[in-house]
Amino acid sequence: MAGTAGTPGTPRVLRAMNDRAALDLLLEHGPLSRTRIGKLTGLSKPTASQLLARLEAAGLVLAGGTTEGRPGPGAQLYEVNPAAAYAAGLDVAPGRILAAVADVTGRTVGRYELPTPGRRPAVPVVQQVTDALDGAVKAAGLARADVHRLVIGTPGAFDPGTGRLRYASHLPGWHSPTLLEELAAALPMPVEYENDVNLAAVAEQRLGAARGHEDFVLLWNQEGLGAALVLGGRLHRGWTGGAGEVGFLPVPGAPLVRKVSRTGSGGFQELAGSQALPGLARELGVADVPSGPHTEVAAALVARAARAGSGEDPHRRLLQTYATRLATGLASLVSVLDPELVVLSGTSLTAGGEALRDLVRDELEDLAASRPRLAVGAVTEDPVLRGALESALAATRDEVFDTSR
Repeated sequence: MAGTAGTPGTPRVLRAMNDRAALDLLLEHGPLSRTRIGKLTGLSKPTASQLLARLEAAGLVLAGGTTEGRPGPGAQLYEVNPAAAYAAGLDVAPGRILAAVADVTGRTVGRYELPTPGRRPAVPVVQQVTDALDGAVKAAGLARADVHRLVIGTPGAFDPGTGRLRYASHLPGWHSPTLLEELAAALPMPVEYENDVNLAAVAEQRLGAARGHEDFVLLWNQEGLGAALVLGGRLHRGWTGGAGEVGFLPVPGAPLVRKVSRTGSGGFQELAGSQALPGLARELGVADVPSGPHTEVAAALVARAARAGSGEDPHRRLLQTYATRLATGLASLVSVLDPELVVLSGTSLTAGGEALRDLVRDELEDLAASRPRLAVGAVTEDPVLRGALESALAATRDEVFDTSR
């Protein structure tokens, strides 16, 4: 029957596989000639020509410039049509929502930040989401209907059984049992929801320090302390989406916190979370501890400590003590998961750079039997938002680049 998916091994399916391979090569390498695409895919020149003609007719590729610097006329170059599809991402945090729209090549074409101050939002969450998305869409010169898919990153996770947001009591207005239904009714495109730290891991796996790694742990420390677990190339979310909520982990050196769902915190968070660093700095004799939001203060203290000398410098003692506290909780993850790589991300970790990484690694070698490689996160500019865009783009490309339909 016309319009049904092809059978594996049929010419239609094989053509679609070649089409996707060529589109992926164009995304990775940029404009390519027919001859170059043929060599990279193993296709003959006539077959490569037919493929490009087919993709151009479908609006998926554009004929651009020509090759230069060689004798004779330049060869025609082809590139993915940026306007073939658009995807959007949102990074939701207490106090603000960041939104961005990217074209199918991954280039960000619109961005918007919506302040959401106050413990009790004056504007309903659904309106906050649509306002933030519309702001990015308008900045991109598009309409809301142009967006093929939206991925929203939030602290915590939506329980697949109840649809309610868990592990994020600090996010006001997001705990209604009907919220997901209301958002689905207000938005015209498919919407996915993902934990913010998981999205930071997606960004590192696609663009940063975890590229090429199938098994890694991303330890995040910014507004809260959390982790993302990638096993066999896939995010491990757990039964209720709570995998990686390591801030609740009981650890030596911190009082045993009970009823953590009510307090919104736990032993590891109290020991090594960003909010603990200003007090720790004062205890160790660090002078001129700045004031302000604890995430900004913690990052500034860690950056200053990473530049300090050795010996009895209070800043150096702060960095060493912080590394010990981080390794205390991280040892449990490493002992259970035995990951290939640990990525340190979030401003309270990346601010310490290689100096903090080396101290954590040394401590971890004493506390855990396995010894993964440690790396500082490379996606430091809005990693959650970047991960949301990458996640939305992956699903959008799978849909739009499928020429077997």
